[in-house]
Amino acid sequence: QVQLVESGGGLVQPGGSLRLSCAASGFTFSIYAMSWYRQAPGKERELVAVVDNMFGTNYEGSVKGRFTISRDNAKLMLYLQMNSLKPEDTAVYYCNARQIASVYWGQGTQVTVSS
Repeated sequence: QVQLVESGGGLVQPGGSLRLSCAASGFTFSIYAMSWYRQAPGKERELVAVVDNMFGTNYEGSVKGRFTISRDNAKLMLYLQMNSLKPEDTAVYYCNARQIASVYWGQGTQVTVSS
């Protein structure tokens, strides 16, 4: 059974940091491209960052230089280090696994940036 379980969300002040984690199970983690998406209220879900199976990374423009995506294939974990958080980063953050036609999603974790 495939599972992606996010954790680490919460309430943080502007300028603060959070580290999101995603625990994977039930599939061959190392061959999948892993991503973080987010969805703010009233907006479409958007790609935040991706790390492919060769550890190449790519970021959405507004998070470049502030967010860092990483993966640990031995632990079956995906991470998103978020620094210098802004109110516009407020959203539900989702973990995503993709390999050709196979796509899996986690349930999401809420990140709220507010003073």
